[in-house]
Amino acid sequence: MKYAFEHVGFWGRLSDARVLETASRIISHVKSRQARIFAPPSGEVIARRVGDIELLDEAELAARADVIVAIGGDGTMLHAARRVAQHDVPLLGVNLGKLGFLTDILPEHALETIDAILSGDHVAEKRLMLEAVVDGNGETRPPMIALNDVVLQKRGSSRILDFATWVDGSYVNTHGGDGLVVATPTGSTAYALSCGGPIIQPNLNAIVMVPICPHTLSDRPLVLNASSVLEVRLHPGTETPAFVACDGEEYGPLEPSQTLRIRTSGASVTLLHPRDHNYYELLRSKLSWGSASRFNRSAPRG
Repeated sequence: MKYAFEHVGFWGRLSDARVLETASRIISHVKSRQARIFAPPSGEVIARRVGDIELLDEAELAARADVIVAIGGDGTMLHAARRVAQHDVPLLGVNLGKLGFLTDILPEHALETIDAILSGDHVAEKRLMLEAVVDGNGETRPPMIALNDVVLQKRGSSRILDFATWVDGSYVNTHGGDGLVVATPTGSTAYALSCGGPIIQPNLNAIVMVPICPHTLSDRPLVLNASSVLEVRLHPGTETPAFVACDGEEYGPLEPSQTLRIRTSGASVTLLHPRDHNYYELLRSKLSWGSASRFNRSAPRG
């Protein structure tokens, strides 16, 4: 069997003891299908085992691969997504983490599932991404993109963070609390969900703004059109340090004299799923929906 993708890149901490054996098995199998294999420097041990694997830095790997197989948890997928988005390289994930909303291939079924996906038997989903920019105070920081979310959060203080929000130039609200999550539909099942945000179907053209531990119960999540531009500014008198993170990777501090602007990025990521992928089945599995239902009990009803 020869794959539809000729150049297959692998992503993750391939030298990690929890990843090494699974990654070695998958890479060896994919290589046997006449694919050209690229891996990061962490794949050195596997390269010695399997042979004929090109070890590349992240930038070159993302530029040269036709498809990326991320092995690890959702964090591995998020890291890969930010690096490959500008190259329009599709991603699929093998789940060695805990939850696995993005990495939906189980290790025990990895070989046959990857064979099918790389041969063209798959479902492709394009996921929108966010772009964050901080400017003001004589500084314009280079933009940073995120597949899940952009988060404004206080740092090293028990005091609340005071900030205000605008959407497309219109004032929305003044907030007091621990911060704010702005999430894509992909990120709606991550940090935003734990803050009480809604689950958004992945193909909706929307983003969600979710306060973190708001000081008032009336400060509720807000779903916005994905074309919206969101601005966030700290209260001029606030003394609580704040910082911005994109998909958990720190972007930098936000000062009261600066503005955080969040919009949909021009970049996007395509996720490849098995043909039988079902989003609602995924939600039921990961969130244990229906597990306590009387309809799921094995004992007969009488």
